[in-house]
Formats: sequence, structure tokens, C-alpha cells
Amino acid sequence: MSSPSYLRKNISLAWPLALNGLLMQSMLMIDTLLISPLGEIPLAALGIASAILAFMLGVQMALANGTQLILSRAVGSGNNNLLTKGFWAGLSINFAVALVFCIAMYFGAQSIVSSLSDDLLLQQQTKGYLELAIYLVPSTAIAQVLIALFNSRDKSKTPLKGYLIEMPINAVLSYFLIHGVGGFHGMGVEGAALGSLIAIVIRLLYLIVCLRIDRTLDLEFNSGLSTLVKSIRLHSVEIFPFAANITILQIGISVYQLLYSQLSINAYAAIILIMPWLRGIGQFVASWAHASAISISQAIGSKKLDNLADNINKSIDVAVIVSIICAGLFVVLHFFLPSIYPDLEAETYVALSVIAPLYIFLPIVRGYNTVHGHILRALGKTTSVFKINFIGQWVISIPLCALIILYFDVSIFWAFAIQPFEEVVKALPFRMLARKSIKEFDQAKMDKLMYDEDE
Repeated sequence: MSSPSYLRKNISLAWPLALNGLLMQSMLMIDTLLISPLGEIPLAALGIASAILAFMLGVQMALANGTQLILSRAVGSGNNNLLTKGFWAGLSINFAVALVFCIAMYFGAQSIVSSLSDDLLLQQQTKGYLELAIYLVPSTAIAQVLIALFNSRDKSKTPLKGYLIEMPINAVLSYFLIHGVGGFHGMGVEGAALGSLIAIVIRLLYLIVCLRIDRTLDLEFNSGLSTLVKSIRLHSVEIFPFAANITILQIGISVYQLLYSQLSINAYAAIILIMPWLRGIGQFVASWAHASAISISQAIGSKKLDNLADNINKSIDVAVIVSIICAGLFVVLHFFLPSIYPDLEAETYVALSVIAPLYIFLPIVRGYNTVHGHILRALGKTTSVFKINFIGQWVISIPLCALIILYFDVSIFWAFAIQPFEEVVKALPFRMLARKSIKEFDQAKMDKLMYDEDE
């Protein structure tokens, strides 16, 4: 595929993915906007609960992203049997992990929340949110695999429509459930969780209906239980390292957020307010990276590797441009934050201004690393990407963040500066690995990635 055709294909796939990502992040952004008038304690409760929930949903998304590359290769090969096995194996794994999370939270939520805060009111509101939000996990497990299937078949508009259905339902339900209406006095933080749960279940039902009415797709599994078990084992070997790769990044973000909870309540509230925007606007780069990985995986499945190096370099160039545009959006956002959140304390607005240069710079270097990571995973370099992420985040940056917050009691600027510092640490190793991997990718490495083709 020539570079212009590759870019057009990626754009047609990426823009629905970008909107999908924005609307997916809308759950937390809507909750934050609706909870902020209730004060700093409910906002902090939402932040702690969201950090815990984001970890579980992050694992699910990571598993689904691994499945998405497998399904993309199957689509590229034109092998429907391979696609069917990949889908059911991915769904089985993701749902099993969701059940493990549900059991863990049922028995351990109180202990986790108590260890994070001594404030009894904060503990109560955090636990109340989690008790309802945990039911999101099984629903999103199924939804994420369905979304991976649609994306791998270049039908990213279908999940987009699902999010367009979910978003207004989420906003309206959450508003009335949080603040009340008529004789109903509202549920506060718990209302945000319930509104999101109902909206996500409705989106899941829509995705299932779309799958059922698609006459071009046959996912009936006729190969027997032993074949499914073997497919799950092979599937697991590839996606669990992939999931570990993505999950350590997600856990790292959650750990950062929990460390920031040790700052002053106003500093922590400022970070809680900006984090959904970082995730939301960051979806533009992440979506381009996802589209690039899907296209590369489909090319590997079809065994058409013409212009591979050129297409990868074009993907990186576009990602850098999009990252710079995202930084510009944060410049604009900085001036509108007081209007978006008008009921905060003065100290919270000061904290937002202090970290503004950092959250403006962060998307540029993070976007550069994101596209490199996705492309390298599509080329089978998951373990190498894991090593770079693990060393940059868990060996260097998170210990440094814990040290300066817990022992040196630094300001919010230096605490938040660790996140862009982490991305800078990882940028050069990613670039060097990408150059080496593109140069060495050949027929033998492609055949190794098609391990289940003849089953």
C-alpha cells in the first residue's frame, strides 16, 4: 500500500476512534463536572474511586487492544476461522478477568479505601461510588472485545454510534441522580456511578444488536471445546504480555494519582480536574496510533509488506503534528478552566495555573512515545516495549515521585513535573528500538506472528 493510500485509510479509521476515545472519557468528565459543585470532598472521593476503577478498566482495554491486533491480522489474511477463534478466545479471557476483579472488589474495597484516606466521610463516599461502579466491569469486558472486532474490520463508526447513544443518556441520568429532581433529593457521588452504569449497559446492548444483524460476519464456533481451549492458550501468550505493557502504564497513572492525594486537598483537586482532559485530548494521538497498529497488523496478515518502513515513518510524523495541536488545545483550555469550573476555591485555581506549563507540554512527548509503542507492538516487540515502559516509569519516575512527595513535601509543580519527565526518559529508547525493528522485520518474523493460521 502506498503512503498516500495508507494515510487515507488510517485517517478514515482514526477519526471515529478519536471520537470513540473522547466519548469514552466522557463518563469521568461528565461525572467531574456534575460532582464539582458538591465541593472538594465529593470531588476527591470521585478521584480516588476513579483511580481504582481506571485500573480495572485499563486492564480490560489492554486485553482488548491485544485481541484487536490478532483480529486485525485475521482480517488481513481473509481467514474467517482464524477471526472466529480470535474473537471467542479474546472474549473468554476478558470476561474471566472481569469476574476476578468483581470478586476482588466485593471482598477488598473497604480495605483499599481505608488505606488511602483517614477521612471517614471521604471513605464513605468513595466506597459508595465503587459499590455501584463495579458492575461496569463485566459490561465493559464484553463491550471492549466487540469494539476490537469492529475496529479490526475497519468498522470503527459502529462503536462511535454506540458512544453517541451512551453520552447523552449518561449526562442526563447522572445529573438527576446526583442532584435530584422533584421529591427525589439525589444520591450525590453514588448517582454518578449509577448513571454511568445504566448508560454503558445500553451501549453494550446496541453493540450486540449490531453484531447480530451483520450478515457479512459468521462467528459461529464449530471446532470443539479443545480447539477453543488451545486458542485461548495461544491467545493468552500474546495478549497478556501486551496487556501487562499497557496495564503498567495505567497502573502508573493510578499510582501517580494516589500519590497526589497526599498533597493538599486543593492541589489534589486541581490534578483531578485536569486528568480527564489529559486523557480526553490525548485520545487524538492514541487513536492515530491505534489506527496505525491496525493497518500494520492487517498488512502482516495479508503478507503485503510493501512500503512498510515508509508507512511507519509517516505514522510517526503525523502523530507528532497531532501532539503539537493537542498542546495548543491545552493552551486554550487553560484560559477557560475558571469558566468551566466556576465554584472552586481560590487555592484550586492557583494550583491549576501553576501546573499549566506541564500539562501543555506533556501531550507532545507522550504522543511521540504512544505511536512508537503501538507500532512496535504490532511488529511483535511487546517485550522490548514493556522493558522501556517499566524502567522509565516504575524504576525511575514513580519512586522519584514518591520520594519528593512523601519525604520532601514539594509543591504541586514538582510533583506533577514527574509525568513529563517520565516521557522524556523513554523517548530516545523508543526511537532507537523503532529504527532497529523496522530494519530487521522480514518474512520469518511475519510468519511467527501468524502462529494460529493453520489451526
